[in-house]
Amino acid sequence: MDPKGIIAMVVIGLVAGWLASFVVGGGGLLKYIIWGVLGSFVGGFLLPKVGVSISLGNPLVDQIAVATIGAIVLVGVARILF
Repeated sequence: MDPKGIIAMVVIGLVAGWLASFVVGGGGLLKYIIWGVLGSFVGGFLLPKVGVSISLGNPLVDQIAVATIGAIVLVGVARILF
């Protein structure tokens, strides 16, 4: 992965984690990034499996929405388990 891709992934993760924190609570820059980046993988895997397709008109906004949903699911599952 090139440096631009890594930066984009971190920025998308940061925004997604921040948005997810409004739903599930929490805070901190590092937590936002971690939950958002992991959430992008979870959302990217989970949403197609349940037949959900997000098309908001902008690919970047679509990625942020998928990552946010994934982060919400991930944090919710983590709170149930731990």
